[in-house]
Parts: sequence; structure tokens; C-alpha cells
Amino acid sequence: MSLSNVFSIAGSALTAQSMRLNLVASNLANADSSTSATGDPYKARHAIFTVTPVSASEPRVAGVRVTAVVENTNPPKMKYDPGNPLADAKGYITLPNVNPVEEMADMISASRSYQTNVEMMNTTKTLMQKTLQLGSA
Repeated sequence: MSLSNVFSIAGSALTAQSMRLNLVASNLANADSSTSATGDPYKARHAIFTVTPVSASEPRVAGVRVTAVVENTNPPKMKYDPGNPLADAKGYITLPNVNPVEEMADMISASRSYQTNVEMMNTTKTLMQKTLQLGSA
């Protein structure tokens, strides 16, 4: 595996984790909204990652990419609020199926994965610089 593949792998992971963080932020921002632009309650969205080869010459060396964004299939939350203008005949309003605790855990995981890949790129860069310095000593 060449050193350029290290940067390709880490770069693909950075892109995927960035997308994951954006989805978590969107989910958290809409956790308490009672309607979306369509009029229905917001549905939490999550990224689906797929392994992809970095180059055709080395198919066993793979990175990752987001291949789909899926909506959470859990049912929406129901809250009793008969004074709310959006309440149904029984006095319940429909809220998004976003679980803030799960979203925070997902955010921490994505953030740490992002940080790890940045560290891997920085370490690789430092090692490459040290290798070049060996020849000039």
C-alpha cells in the first residue's frame, strides 16, 4: 500500500464522518419541532456507510463512503397537549422520532472517528517529513 492510499482512506473517512455529523446536527435541531416542511413530523435520518476500494490497482485497500441516508422507522412520539393547535381529536400532538441521547452518543462517536482520522493523516505527514530529513542528514 502506498502512502497516498493512507491519505485517500483517511480522506474518505473524514468525508463520511462529516456527513454523519451533519445528519446528527439536523436530527438534534429538529428533535422538538412539531411539524416539518411537508406538514408531517420530522423523521430522524442516519447515514449508511459502504466500503469502497481506493484504487483499481489495489482492490483490497478500501476507504468508506456514505451510500445512502435513511429515515428512522421508529414511530413518532405522541405527547398529550390538548391546548396545542396541532393536537388531534384526542389532544395528542405528534413529535419527531428523534432520541436525543442516541443522537449525542452518535455525535461523540462520529467526532472521535473524525479526530482519529485527522491524527492518522498528521502522523503520516510527520513520518514522511522525517523520512525526507534522513536523506539530508
